[in-house]
Amino acid sequence: MQEWILKRLSLLNYKNYQDADFEFSPQINFIVGPNGAGKTNILDAIHYLSTGKSYFNPTDAQNVRHGETAMSIMGEFVHNESTERIHLAWDKRKILKRNDEKYKRMMDHVGLIPVVVISPADRDLIVDGSESRRRFLDSTLSQIDPVYLDHLVRYHNVLKQRNALLKKGISDLSLLEIYDEQFVAHGIYIAKKRQSFCDEFAPQVANHYTSIADGVDAVSLKYNSKVDTDKYLEQLRLAFAKDRVLEHSTFGIHRDDLDCLLEERPIKKFGSQGQQKTFSIALKLAQFDYLMAKKGFKPILLLDDIFDKLDASRVKKMVENVSSGVFGQIFITDTHPERVEQLSNFTGLPIYSIELLRNNEMTSTSIEVYNEENNEVNES
Repeated sequence: MQEWILKRLSLLNYKNYQDADFEFSPQINFIVGPNGAGKTNILDAIHYLSTGKSYFNPTDAQNVRHGETAMSIMGEFVHNESTERIHLAWDKRKILKRNDEKYKRMMDHVGLIPVVVISPADRDLIVDGSESRRRFLDSTLSQIDPVYLDHLVRYHNVLKQRNALLKKGISDLSLLEIYDEQFVAHGIYIAKKRQSFCDEFAPQVANHYTSIADGVDAVSLKYNSKVDTDKYLEQLRLAFAKDRVLEHSTFGIHRDDLDCLLEERPIKKFGSQGQQKTFSIALKLAQFDYLMAKKGFKPILLLDDIFDKLDASRVKKMVENVSSGVFGQIFITDTHPERVEQLSNFTGLPIYSIELLRNNEMTSTSIEVYNEENNEVNES
């Protein structure tokens, strides 16, 4: 199976774009422009088409252009030698279509077009609370396992119902028992999948960290859950008295975490900012490898502002990965036009460049690469 390649992107009343169309290369796409020109918004639109969700702002209404009431994102992809159209629209509610056919459930689209984002904001994965790491865990697994996603959606629906029952006061214990049985059934599946994922994923994270940091530190990743899948229902019932007082569910897989460790200690407490950034990049590179292995083709890679926000050694490692051909279609944002040619010279690959201006105007160029071995000029 071949990867998904984005050929064209059309934006209507999306964030700072009133009406814009872009064409892309199947290899490296370099989006350059000043801060505020909308570079990251293009990456986020691609993420929207891939997952049905914004990466940077989960509230759909806030992604509509100021003063407008609706937005539209249209992407034309090439996949298995055929053209596929993905259309996401929001007008008080979200609608997602594939080749003009509306999805009955948004979740049926998840995993079709795998995508990985590497952004300076990824350090939040390390330093924030457990919710951001669960989101990363769930996002990765949902892209390769629709059954996992189904259990996850059902679990959170039951969690909401159970919390509502606890909040208003329980007069019918039989209803709580029904919720608890569903809660546990979905939770057991999720917990087992998460543990299995971490067992497979952790060595990949450690390998990438070692490569980026030149083997200086020993890191590890561990799934942290208080749930015993053999005694989940019993554990839940033991927590009932506390749940009743606090009026919400205090025990379950929705409290799980991923422990990011440096020399067996939490890196969020004992690691430097540089070590934390390296760990977050290692997580994302491992995510790319994992999705590629499970899907059988390369995900789309979105690199947001990595040259300005990462130090030279980490950028060098990323560029080496780019030039090695490990990745498929890549989108890179940056503020400095001169880096396009620098990147092309370093990688030996043709780069398609889009330069954005503050007034939403743009220019596009293809950087040619001279191949010394066979005296040819390559261009995208």
